[in-house]
Amino acid sequence: MSTGSKQTIREHEHSFLGSSHDENARRTRSVVALTFVMMVAEIVAGYLTGSMALLADGFHMATHAGALGIAAFAYAYAKRNAGSRAFSFGTGKVGELAGFASALILAIVSLAIGIESALRLVRPTHVEFGQATIIAAVGLVVNIVSAFLLSSGDAGHGHHDHHHHHGHSHGSDNNLRSAYVHVLADALTSILAIAALLAGRYLGWVWLDPVMGIVGSVVIARWAWTLMRDTTAVLLDKTDEHVADEIREILQSHGDAEIADLHVWQIGPEARAAIVSVRTRGDVTTDTIRARLAPVHEVMHLTVEAAL
Repeated sequence: MSTGSKQTIREHEHSFLGSSHDENARRTRSVVALTFVMMVAEIVAGYLTGSMALLADGFHMATHAGALGIAAFAYAYAKRNAGSRAFSFGTGKVGELAGFASALILAIVSLAIGIESALRLVRPTHVEFGQATIIAAVGLVVNIVSAFLLSSGDAGHGHHDHHHHHGHSHGSDNNLRSAYVHVLADALTSILAIAALLAGRYLGWVWLDPVMGIVGSVVIARWAWTLMRDTTAVLLDKTDEHVADEIREILQSHGDAEIADLHVWQIGPEARAAIVSVRTRGDVTTDTIRARLAPVHEVMHLTVEAAL
């Protein structure tokens, strides 16, 4: 837009929230409420019945409720501050920070459950197998319903998205997908608890209950490590090699521009930022380079500079 001889330049926006941000936030809040009710029921029942496997499942569900609570807060915070100039590249990575915090909590709880289960294995306690089995079965149903709610969003199909010829997904919400994987882990520990309780009731295998508690602890620890690894990569601006390779391929195909320096990193669930420093020949300009890279749709914030 121009007025007389003056040109008004609109400042570049830095809102890089996922396209399903609001819907994913709503799904997350629903699952938080559902999970919290079941979490309380399982923990109370675990203490009353003496079942370590049920307690493990309850505490696992507690970490899930806590993680989802943090995720729900992160969605709200990111949305509220999406346009704030206080964040250089927007709030698209707030969900990753929430996921990292949840992973730390999970790791601590996993250790506590593992230690308590080991103690119960050495010194068995009385377990009300019938009551504990009923609660565990209800918990499994809640996990299945939660998984269905979350799988309807990005979490259930993000790994099938193919945005370009590299076949790598760039559009999924890691925050929601992590919650979905955690719900599946919850379902697994519920199944383990039910198996242990039934074996204890009908076969007299009392030792299987704390063993399943240990198995549940390992499942939680593995999930915590995976989430910590993935979120750390984003928080530390790890290079997105798939997008970087696509940029290199495009520029090298023309033969009149040499990449001197290249940085590509994630700034939101569906957004990448890139800084491309090039040495050009002939009449190739930075605008030319920018036009050539326009098809790389994952890059929402592109900086092109001429290298000396």
